[in-house]
Amino acid sequence: MSSPLTARALVRGAVAVAAFLCCLPALAQTDPGETGLPEKAAPKPVEKPPIKPATVPDKGQKTPPSLGRVEVIGSSSDTDQRRASTASKIIIGKEDIERFGDSSVSEVLKRLPGVTTGGRPGRGGDVRMRGMGGGYTQILVNGERMPPGFSLDNLTPDQVERIEVMRAPTAEFGARAVAGTINVVLKEALKKTLNELRLGAGFEENRVSPSASWTRNDKFGESVSYTLTVSVNKSDNRDENDTRTRWYDIGSGVQVLDQHETGFSVNRRDGLHLNGRVQIAIAQGESLILMPFLMLSQGTSESQGQLDQLPGGAILQPYARYTTAGDGQFSSLRGNAQWQKNLGDGTRLELRGGVGNGSFANRGARQEFDTAGLLTRTTDDQTSTRETGWSLTGKASQQLESEHSLVAGLELDNSARKQSRTTLQNGFPILTEFGDDLSASSMRVATYIQDEWSPTKQISAYAGLRWEGIETRSDSDAYQVSNRSSVLTPLLHATWKPDEKSRDQWRSSLTRSYKSATLQELIARPSISQRFPSGANEVGSPDRAGNPNLAPELARGFEIAYEHYLDKGGLMSANFFYRRINDLIRNVVALEDVSWSANKRWVSRPQNVGNAIAQGIELEAKFRLDEVWPDALPVALRSNVSFFDSSVEKVPGPNNRLEGQPKGTANLGADYKLRSLPISMGASVNITPGYDLQLSDIQSSSVGAKVVTDAFLVWFINPNAQMRFSANNLLPRDYLNTSSVLNGTQRQDNESANQSEIRWGVRLELKL
Repeated sequence: MSSPLTARALVRGAVAVAAFLCCLPALAQTDPGETGLPEKAAPKPVEKPPIKPATVPDKGQKTPPSLGRVEVIGSSSDTDQRRASTASKIIIGKEDIERFGDSSVSEVLKRLPGVTTGGRPGRGGDVRMRGMGGGYTQILVNGERMPPGFSLDNLTPDQVERIEVMRAPTAEFGARAVAGTINVVLKEALKKTLNELRLGAGFEENRVSPSASWTRNDKFGESVSYTLTVSVNKSDNRDENDTRTRWYDIGSGVQVLDQHETGFSVNRRDGLHLNGRVQIAIAQGESLILMPFLMLSQGTSESQGQLDQLPGGAILQPYARYTTAGDGQFSSLRGNAQWQKNLGDGTRLELRGGVGNGSFANRGARQEFDTAGLLTRTTDDQTSTRETGWSLTGKASQQLESEHSLVAGLELDNSARKQSRTTLQNGFPILTEFGDDLSASSMRVATYIQDEWSPTKQISAYAGLRWEGIETRSDSDAYQVSNRSSVLTPLLHATWKPDEKSRDQWRSSLTRSYKSATLQELIARPSISQRFPSGANEVGSPDRAGNPNLAPELARGFEIAYEHYLDKGGLMSANFFYRRINDLIRNVVALEDVSWSANKRWVSRPQNVGNAIAQGIELEAKFRLDEVWPDALPVALRSNVSFFDSSVEKVPGPNNRLEGQPKGTANLGADYKLRSLPISMGASVNITPGYDLQLSDIQSSSVGAKVVTDAFLVWFINPNAQMRFSANNLLPRDYLNTSSVLNGTQRQDNESANQSEIRWGVRLELKL
């Protein structure tokens, strides 16, 4: 096994790659009209020469020969925005979002450099930048954090206008972004009338998941424009599972227990999503924007499983067979209003307010049977959670003649959660000493100031300072908790072009960021192990509980990147990042005296376990083949590869990495529009290698490799209709995971294999 990367080795690698890219021959001449100004100052348009009137040839004069197929190519606006931004930013536009007909936004994001997703192949999962899970990636929708229970898996790509990926934090978007920020921007009001209808269906293992969306963009008079998007979807998925548990005596190596559990689960969900944007021009330089957002989802689930145990085991077989049934509902309603006014002299004011309400209800029942088929235990669990919140932000910006762009802002937001939970075993309540109701609230105050300027035409700089304070309280009788934390975060970014007209540029960042403990981590009603609900449990099946004494994680970061832009919209880049994290939060399993049992129980609680380091290199190249070889077909290539490394100081090595972080990820994709037929096609492969992980001195795990191959074909029927065919997870493979836990003189090994399937899709896209 290779030794872990050092910071020095990673820096050398980044510089070597950058030097290689610098030495690439010039693929095209630089546009003399380029200015390379930052985003705040758009480049001046280049005046076009007057067009000479066409002349009609005289009689007998030969007609000039036809030029044949003429293709006009301009730089992508997404690439232009990325290039002009002082802070490192990746823009994913509408075309890239819709290309592969993905069923969720998280499946779109997995193809970006440095982004990975949890879960089995083709099923999305939690999104991680730099492979860092556990809340290190800040997820925003229209610049705002979503309520608990929201997932990008529940957001359909049809609703999204663009996705902004910021690798380093900025004062305006917030510093709760140790790994980075992903901001999903929903459909925006356009100047042109648009009426789109999309009808589609996904097919997986003989199960159909239909979907439909409608987008309407229009104007009322000259002062009001709006966009409305309505999306409905229905999903039906079946998942197989296979788990093997074996215990060994450490001294002799003799196997003392062998359990094999197999089963399946079926999940069905119906969803309704609605978002709108109404833009009202009040006066010259003054506007009001209204943005409603609604998400409704309900679903059912059922599962069955069988547990086989070889005779002579160290413990009695807890059950031989089980069945579960459950249903749940999720709703999120939010309304935002934004007022903007230009005061002249480069001064602009912006006020934004929002109110929201989210609720989640879940009911589940589990029945367990012995080898004779007799019912031995029932568990009924009902949870109802409601979260309300409001936010208010104010921002003032001023463009100075000295090329400085100043922005200052104040943010306030409050959220309150009320939760009711009842757990019954064999008809009797458990955990009664903690009560059935939980009431908690969180208040956040933040203020920031930032300055962006261009000292020369070759240099763009950014300096920001942000202070943020969070107070979390619970007044419930069983949860008297008060947790306060505040963080001051200085942020510096810079972009340098070696030459004013150069297509090369360097980026660097020095930042401080943080990750605060979640409400669930701070205030968590204990959850009892399903396998061992009473008496003593086992280290591999712990109870779970919260920790009100958690401190926020603080991270100091450094980034350096090199970017080379091609003349037809392509680019090549290399990015090195480094994070040093203090007060890392990790779930730790320990044997405790607990109030809910007379026996000592193994309990998993989040704890601050010390410091950690994360670092890596992200390489990206996307271009058309005819940019490199003029006679090649105009095939668009998109590729990226990332290498990650991390270490947790107080966890013994090797493999003492951050939880959930693989050693890297890679993507390779290509698409091509046929010249002879109205057809465009493409494919991509996403690879996340397997890795080993040491969680603590008694816990370790191994995650298998994940390879996802996707393909699409679009048939352009006419200018107003097209048919999109897609295949996701085209080469399915099992997703393998193992874990190992030490319990005194014994070691418990768990192996699980989750099957994956091909998902076929078809969608008709109409402009009405």
